[in-house]
Amino acid sequence: MHRLFVALRPPPPIRETLDLIMDGVPDARWQDDEQLHLTLRYIGKVDRHMAEDIAVTLGSIQAQALDLRLSGVGRFDPQSGNDSLWAGVLPHEPLAALHRKIDHALVRCGLPPEGRAYRPHITLARLSRRAGQQAETSEWLAAHSGLVSEPFAIAHIILYESHLDSDAAHYEPIGRWPLG
Repeated sequence: MHRLFVALRPPPPIRETLDLIMDGVPDARWQDDEQLHLTLRYIGKVDRHMAEDIAVTLGSIQAQALDLRLSGVGRFDPQSGNDSLWAGVLPHEPLAALHRKIDHALVRCGLPPEGRAYRPHITLARLSRRAGQQAETSEWLAAHSGLVSEPFAIAHIILYESHLDSDAAHYEPIGRWPLG
């Protein structure tokens, strides 16, 4: 089985900007450079045949290249089971449109539709229960709420395979298709 997701990879200067703020919350599990991405569609576990169909389908997606920028930071609701710190990405509508286009194509492939609202973000850290209750988490959010970046271009969508081990997830790009 292959655990897959479709994402955008920020360019090195943007990842470096994010790396500079990824500290200051004890017990947070900060992402490393390899893990920094903006998910367009989580797929989950599929067999080899479905993975091949997904790759063919993604190759047929027609969409424009994107000009994006970082905008603020946030935290998902700890009650959601996904307690994490993230950096926001704008503009929302072109990303949401690309998400919908990919979701519809994957549904035609036989996958269920995405069940949750799409919120463009780059996960920076996973929070343990202990980290989430610390004052440093609130202080980090306040200190970095004004995060902004220069616009950056994204010209490819990437199909990743996620490999889980005891330390963290490792993401392997297994397909890449141009936008524009």
